[in-house]
Amino acid sequence: MQSQQTTDSIFNQLDTYGHKKIVFCSDPDSGLKAIIAIHDTTLGPALGGTRMWAYKTEKEALHDVLRLSKSMTYKSSIAGLNLGGGKAVIIGDSRQDKTEALMRKFGRFIKNLNGEFITAEDVGTNPRDMEYIRMETEHVTGVPETIGGSGDPSPITAMGVYMGIKASVKELYGNDSITGKTVIVQGIGHVGENLVKLLRDENAKVYVSDINGERTRQVSKKYGAEAVSNNTIFDINADIYSPCALGATINTQTINKLQCRIIAGSANNQLQDEKVHGQMLLERGILFAPDYVINAGGIINCYSELMGFSKKRTLQLTENIYEATLNVLKLSKAENISTIDSANKIAEKRIADIKKVKSTY
Repeated sequence: MQSQQTTDSIFNQLDTYGHKKIVFCSDPDSGLKAIIAIHDTTLGPALGGTRMWAYKTEKEALHDVLRLSKSMTYKSSIAGLNLGGGKAVIIGDSRQDKTEALMRKFGRFIKNLNGEFITAEDVGTNPRDMEYIRMETEHVTGVPETIGGSGDPSPITAMGVYMGIKASVKELYGNDSITGKTVIVQGIGHVGENLVKLLRDENAKVYVSDINGERTRQVSKKYGAEAVSNNTIFDINADIYSPCALGATINTQTINKLQCRIIAGSANNQLQDEKVHGQMLLERGILFAPDYVINAGGIINCYSELMGFSKKRTLQLTENIYEATLNVLKLSKAENISTIDSANKIAEKRIADIKKVKSTY
């Protein structure tokens, strides 16, 4: 009876998010425990990164993969790519549990999906891991440039976020110059650091914060940014808050503390609750550039690798994030709806439109 209830709850979750398929991957020999979620393939094969994380429970892993894969559908749609949305999570500590055998076995599971799901790197995985997956299947992107891949997508992702910030500044101030604006960048991994460089190159005043104190010191020194501790960032009066670490940093507590006019960063799922906190930001007059709109540079990089596009073409597609952001902000203003509702509306319309096209085959 217990297993029947568990099955029901999983199917209920699939219905809630509108998923097409979930694949549970288990291999005792390599220690692999993974979940692949395919949300929607209307626009093309589902593309999404593989995240390796030491989830406390399997339920938590399932919730994460369902949430992330749905946002990949919307991300590809609004970026104008012919890709659906998917995501994979491997349960385990990436520093201790990851082996060649585990990654290659995972690659076998992807191979058996016959191109319905294509993966890339994410939190806890890297280009070397993608190489192991490539040994078993061609349905993987983000492999090192030395073997014909597009390599590290971080610079492209940062460029997209930068474009989103400029579009937000344009919407609010009438021109898109960031010179003299103050920006808090929270989380300075690969994407965060590249973003700090772009902002400093345009003479913005940048505050940097990260859980790794040594990294904060290094990056602040390298780019002439000001290091601040994690627990004081919401007390700083800045023009722009740019969350580039983990999600859900925008919640009831932080919204009440925020002193910025714009939120625009690379972290996924920044709003703890889309409906509640999207509306709160609208009411407070804080302009939120939806994360999946402006952090699409990574998936654009992967799409370019699949299509064989040049670096120049990849950059052109990434620069389109500026226009996509402005469209979201304009619809939000015109209909007095939150920017996340506005983005969802635009993404869903494209999927519905293409469904009509495909029904004629």
